[in-house]
Amino acid sequence: MQVDPNSHQGSEQDTQANSEIEKLKQPRVNSKRFFGSHASRRSFLGRAGLFSAASVVAGVFGSPFSSKKAGDVVQAQDINRRYNRPFNYNSFVDKAYRVRVEAARVERSIPIPPHPTNGDEERYANKIGSDSRGLPHNGLGEVKLEAYNSLTKALTTQNPNDYENIILGGGRKLVNPQGPLAISLEGINAAQIAVPPPPALASAERAAEAVELYWQALLRDVPLSKLQNNTDNPKVLAAVEDLNKLSAFRGPKQNGRVTPQTLFRGSVNYVNIYTSGITTKYVIPPGVLDGPYISQFLLRTIPWGTQSVSPLIRTALPGNDFLLDFQEWLTIQNGGNSGKSIKYDPKNRYIATVRDLGEYAHIGGPTYLGASLILGSIGTPLNPGNPYVRSNTQVGSNATFAAGHLQALLNLGSSRVIRASYWQKYYLHRILRPEAYGGLVYNNIVNKTQYPINSEVFNSKALAQTFSTFGTYLLPQAYPEGSPTHSSYTGGAAANAGVNVTLLKAFFDENFVIPDPVVPDPNDPTKVIPYSGPPLTVGGELNKLATNYAIGRGHGGIHWRSDGSASLALGEEVAISLLRDERLGYNEIFNGFTFTKFDGSKVTV
Repeated sequence: MQVDPNSHQGSEQDTQANSEIEKLKQPRVNSKRFFGSHASRRSFLGRAGLFSAASVVAGVFGSPFSSKKAGDVVQAQDINRRYNRPFNYNSFVDKAYRVRVEAARVERSIPIPPHPTNGDEERYANKIGSDSRGLPHNGLGEVKLEAYNSLTKALTTQNPNDYENIILGGGRKLVNPQGPLAISLEGINAAQIAVPPPPALASAERAAEAVELYWQALLRDVPLSKLQNNTDNPKVLAAVEDLNKLSAFRGPKQNGRVTPQTLFRGSVNYVNIYTSGITTKYVIPPGVLDGPYISQFLLRTIPWGTQSVSPLIRTALPGNDFLLDFQEWLTIQNGGNSGKSIKYDPKNRYIATVRDLGEYAHIGGPTYLGASLILGSIGTPLNPGNPYVRSNTQVGSNATFAAGHLQALLNLGSSRVIRASYWQKYYLHRILRPEAYGGLVYNNIVNKTQYPINSEVFNSKALAQTFSTFGTYLLPQAYPEGSPTHSSYTGGAAANAGVNVTLLKAFFDENFVIPDPVVPDPNDPTKVIPYSGPPLTVGGELNKLATNYAIGRGHGGIHWRSDGSASLALGEEVAISLLRDERLGYNEIFNGFTFTKFDGSKVTV
């Protein structure tokens, strides 16, 4: 039976709640004992302020209570009298209870979808297809099974003590494996969100993603301005040619072909839960292929009250690449520290190269809060569904439908989506990171192992060019620590991008054209110059912002394309569930926010 949050039709739970409410209605402190021994300190402090001013006056200037005039005494007593405003307190509290119950009922009614994995953990007894970084490994980089079993035991029993018995190989600890087990009081449960099974270790799709990552490493110091169809950059053209030879590359294409304009642009992958959870749909979100590679929200100054945050970033100098030596690579797999660090450019600049975006995605910034502040500063209209857009007498504020409300949801969304993403990481997929895959490639060539890597990797120009440039077959990393110590799929940073961008699209008019767009000056990336080209909309540039962050993690070498594309869809679903729960509690006449999903379809929440 559906429960109307505004109804007073009862149940056993309601009776219990009403009983608790009746207890709360009883007076806490008898007026005869206002300052007596039974009054709590909190009660005293709460009421002491009523008389503190009079006490000071009495001690210095004489108390008004010392007056001989009866009228003055009555007036003074009246000043200190407390009045009750007419408000149906019980109904308000009862409504809050019913709304929360209804939100739980709605979320509970969502069916649990199928959750197929790619089968690699069961397929390979030596766990070469599974994430094991931070655990001890043998000389080839294969995990020691006792350690891996200690991890899966904890993930299976979910006993907090078992997590403390996980066998680690070095000083790095695992990142928040119990976090996904926290029960969220808002939004959908992680087990109700489906993502596609990730590409299998031996598949052509995984090989294609690896080839793309090798090219991302090779092109780290290429200006992003060269990623356009009129480019003359030989590395860009070679990457495009190589990717077009792959049989299962899922990145963006134009007329069925990878082009310089589509190179390293983002995509989103949805799963059809009605076909055993294995049928997927890759899409290019609206606006992602339009205009400059970098979103306008990463190129504008963020107005922060009376201050501002510059879009110029601290970035790494060219040639800062790591895990090129096998022993260094093995140390990182074991959870050790290579002792190396990034050397930074002394001059800050706009995001202008592949490496720059990788470094931004490494450290991060006020990305989505910043976008919300930029949207306000450029005069972006609110979403037409905002109830205050047409109000003649009211405006929204921090409580509902204004900046403070949105900013609170952005923070909430970030926490809740990480729980959902990490649940997929730890409790379902446990997929190896790209750096570990690079170790398998290296071992097959150098140590003559027979790991089941698809031949398209070994036949690619990317691998040959990597060896001639870096002297290794390992996947060069932009970060000395390599990847975080949790598995690759799904990507937490990309999921965070998905939830935040979706919330921003819900609050603002996504069709608004961004005024005065810019691009970094190719000759001096400490400056920007005007962009001339097709109009750039809020919705398109928010989609681009999300994919920039997701692909930026790949620029660092730590995430597969499929990690980001599935995670953006996951984040979008979490955002929709949070908005759905929020809507139940509003008092305003509200018909829902309508906005465009990453797949181009409209949704009203």
